Amino acid sequence: MRTGGQWLDMTVVELTGSSLTARLSTRGGLVLGLWWERGGMRVPLLREASSDDADALSSGCYPLVPFGNRVKDNRFTFRGKDYAFEPNTPWDPHYLHGEGWQSEWKVLSQNSSEAEFRFSHEGHDTPYAYEARQRFAIHDDRFDMHLEVRNIGAEALPFGLGWHPYFPMTPATTLKAPARQFWTEIKGWLPGEATDIPEDLDFATARGLPHRWINNGFEGWDDFAEVAWPEHGVRLRLTADEQLRHYFIFVSDAGFDPDYQRDYFCFEPMSHLANGHNLPDLGDLTVLEPGEEMAVSLQLCPEAIA
Repeated sequence: MRTGGQWLDMTVVELTGSSLTARLSTRGGLVLGLWWERGGMRVPLLREASSDDADALSSGCYPLVPFGNRVKDNRFTFRGKDYAFEPNTPWDPHYLHGEGWQSEWKVLSQNSSEAEFRFSHEGHDTPYAYEARQRFAIHDDRFDMHLEVRNIGAEALPFGLGWHPYFPMTPATTLKAPARQFWTEIKGWLPGEATDIPEDLDFATARGLPHRWINNGFEGWDDFAEVAWPEHGVRLRLTADEQLRHYFIFVSDAGFDPDYQRDYFCFEPMSHLANGHNLPDLGDLTVLEPGEEMAVSLQLCPEAIA
């Protein structure tokens, strides 16, 4: 619960495995950090939160539920009915990323290597009423994340899921994430049109991220990606289930964030396109009737670079 800007009953959970450590927070259902112990070094695989009470925008990863990104003009029409949202941040005119990242989750279960969180949103201030669950688990050298949502409202609505991980970026960092199509960006941080992938953003093979603003969606992802940090002799393999067929890449700049030091980038697996609510085919959003649910999973597995 959040009261007067303060978070009550926040719980931090630490999971450990043979060489992995994850730190989680019920504040926003966050991953505060994920580390791999290798050769006496503790290598961060996600951006490290500055403190246990960090918010989502300062964390290592947060959930996207009941959908990710934005809806143009905060409006959409579904089955002949008009729906609207209100902005949920002071700096963006759009309702952004749902409620999960801004809300307190409950710990349903936990042990040394697994935890399950739950969050319910009753609607009222948005069209969506839903229950979400996240499961986190360390299996040897693999970190598993599972996110599911169930429509507890009285109407069918289009849902989507995903995560918003922040990855450390060093001068030699590379990304590999094959995709088939690219979405331009227009005013309001919204998607424009689908085009061919620009050469400097074609991650079919591993390459560094351009030194410029990037805030774009990609579709036709093959559900596999790699982030490599050659300085550390480490790469991270991401394997998603088949529903996560899209991703977003975000690289900030000094105009958006004066404190940005090119020390992180975001690679966001999603089940749908941004602004899918206003696309003819719903952009791969999944229509859930009352009581129906959907789920997605993502695995993160570090390995040494030979």
